Amino acid sequence: MGSKIREYFRVEYQPGERKLVQKIDFFILTFCCLSYFTNYLDRSNLNNAYVSGMREDLNFVGNQLNVINTCFTVGYIIGQIPANLSLHYIKPRYFFPACMVIWAGLTMITASVSKAQSIMVIRFFQGIAEATTFVGTHYILGSWYTERELGKRSGIFTASGLAGTMIGGYIQTGIYHSMNGKHGLAGWRWLFIIDGVITLPVAIYGFIFFPDTPQTTQAFYLTDEERRLAVLRVPPVEDRSPLSLSFFKRSLSSWFFWGFVVLWIIAGETESFSTNALLALYMKSHPTNGYEVSQLNNYPTGVPAVGIISTIFWATLTDFLNGKRYLVGYFIGIVGVATSAMILAASNDPTNPQSTVIVFAAYYWAGAVYACQATFFAWANDALRYEEHMFRAVVLAGMNLGSNSINAWWSIVFYGASMAPWFKRGMWAMIAASIALAIWTAALSYSTAKLETRRKAELATSQQEKGEADNEYA
Repeated sequence: MGSKIREYFRVEYQPGERKLVQKIDFFILTFCCLSYFTNYLDRSNLNNAYVSGMREDLNFVGNQLNVINTCFTVGYIIGQIPANLSLHYIKPRYFFPACMVIWAGLTMITASVSKAQSIMVIRFFQGIAEATTFVGTHYILGSWYTERELGKRSGIFTASGLAGTMIGGYIQTGIYHSMNGKHGLAGWRWLFIIDGVITLPVAIYGFIFFPDTPQTTQAFYLTDEERRLAVLRVPPVEDRSPLSLSFFKRSLSSWFFWGFVVLWIIAGETESFSTNALLALYMKSHPTNGYEVSQLNNYPTGVPAVGIISTIFWATLTDFLNGKRYLVGYFIGIVGVATSAMILAASNDPTNPQSTVIVFAAYYWAGAVYACQATFFAWANDALRYEEHMFRAVVLAGMNLGSNSINAWWSIVFYGASMAPWFKRGMWAMIAASIALAIWTAALSYSTAKLETRRKAELATSQQEKGEADNEYA
């Protein structure tokens, strides 16, 4: 085991490759992580604002918060595949920053609203602008990094979004205490303004420094030799225009497409406890306890904190285990069933202080399911490494599209704000989704392993035939 660990950390690089990886680590990961950080900062601020006075100021009723999230999700769904296909025609160095400027502007506009319906419209267009951030970045990471390098980078990227969610709560607390009422604006309005302003410098940084893809990069900090090496590091595949009927037919008839899309549809729902801010809603509607605004914003930050640790741990571990990303599916299945059962048990004695401890423990532990984001998208990138680039882009976008198509109504049906504090229907849905995830993971891992075995056999045969032909010629 010790020798295997040393081998893992002592990677053998070609001449000049280590320096290349260090450069792309710095310029790609800094922009992508900062972009995703601000993306989640701008996205999670709605839940922070909701428990910090927005609900009362705008007279929210029923499940309007969930409807707003659904409007965002619908826009997000619409933008997924068009956004990733756009990367074939528009340089990512221009496309990503342009989308950031748009969503930053929409975030700041939210500070001026006077009714919940206005936020619904804004969030719809914000969803379209944010559609490429997650799946587009995973496409870029898969274009630059080898299979051995990909998991850790995907984990760091995903963790940056969770950091945005976590820090957003502390930012809202600070703004509420220091700026509430300043220039006649409530603290929750200042949150949208400040979050939007924070995003703009990151967009400028990306416009200047982002290196596009290995085949198209003109980054001034890469030498000609480093650009050639970047192309040689990943398998050569044909990259045809994706805007054709035959391309979409091939894509939609591929088991790769449906295998990974269904995987992420199920896995995406195992994140529902966190993405729907259930802990904050539980606290807001607690049967006996009252919580201050600072507590409503700060206590839930433990959920993404656990998510960050779990994400980096599993991303690194699956790299170390030679890409066994499927293990995360079984882990999440166990966590989803256990945490749901804990909350259902606590709901039987809601006024008992011990039940509050159990619920907090369950929601914090449930943050560990965030590990599936990095590992499952890295798994898709690994499996599609020998497929054409735009097909890989479509599968990655399709995964998020499929998941969010379900999220658009799933949160209303199972986790509506009016169902707080116990969300019993949602707990049973989580148990079902967790069991389904474990089953689908097993089936998909069997299929991908079988394909990899056949691919290696074909490669060995090809090399043998080539060797025999060379000997004949000699």
